Amino acid sequence: MYRLSFKLFFLIGILLLSNQCTVDAQSIKNPTYRLMLKMMYKQTVDLMSVSDLAKKVKQKESLILLDAREKKEFETSHIKDAIWIGYEDFTKKRVAELPKDQTVIVYCSVGARSEQIGEQLKNLGFEEVYNLYGGLFEWLNQGYAVENKDGNVTKDIHAYSKLWGVWVDQEAGDKVYD
Repeated sequence: MYRLSFKLFFLIGILLLSNQCTVDAQSIKNPTYRLMLKMMYKQTVDLMSVSDLAKKVKQKESLILLDAREKKEFETSHIKDAIWIGYEDFTKKRVAELPKDQTVIVYCSVGARSEQIGEQLKNLGFEEVYNLYGGLFEWLNQGYAVENKDGNVTKDIHAYSKLWGVWVDQEAGDKVYD
């Protein structure tokens, strides 16, 4: 499991308890969510917005989507055509056959784990690596589809934990924790 600073958890807790945090269908516009992401990201991997990724997917651009969440999260739902590479047990063997000169977009729930995997991909020689800003939560919150392990569109999203689940708009998806 990845680690976040005590200050970040404290800030999120204060904001949630004070009811100053609201998550709507455009959570990227949510100043609390943006602040959390700003504090979390180290800016070591270029960011790609959900809308830019959606355009690339719609235009069928050649790209590689990598899911840096745990297997049970991926099986619950993921972006269509994403490849699971994991986080805790990530190994370079999982990406060894992928072309290093193709655009790679890596994502997780909100973008922290994927940023770390993105750093590793760059160190492995991948030339064009992006971290999806806001992660899969933002993808779903903006109304884009996810699919389950059987390839069926689903509203389920593994919310990682109840603390992280607050960032999923209740109308966008059905939170799963197991």
